[in-house]
Amino acid sequence: MSRPMLLVFLLLVLIITSQFEWKQQLVIDLDSTPSISQKQHQISKREEVVKEKIILSQEKSIQRLNELVRSLREQLQQCRDNNETTNDNASSLTEHVIELERQQILGN
Repeated sequence: MSRPMLLVFLLLVLIITSQFEWKQQLVIDLDSTPSISQKQHQISKREEVVKEKIILSQEKSIQRLNELVRSLREQLQQCRDNNETTNDNASSLTEHVIELERQQILGN
């Protein structure tokens, strides 16, 4: 009778110690999980920072392009104004030439 009792006792000790080891492994696994989630959180934060920098850079580029477009529009308007002035001068000169030719024809 003593042998079966000893075997049962040993079996119980094995079960209890194995339970204890499993719990330790679970605790270690649970401890490592926050570390992994923290790393993922840090990575996501870094990604957000990089995205923000990219967005800021793109906004600066857009602002520069808008300024260039504004400057080109001003230059185009100046060219149009100069063209109108030149055309006005040319047409008034043409009118004077035609008037002079008429006077010469009528005078002769």
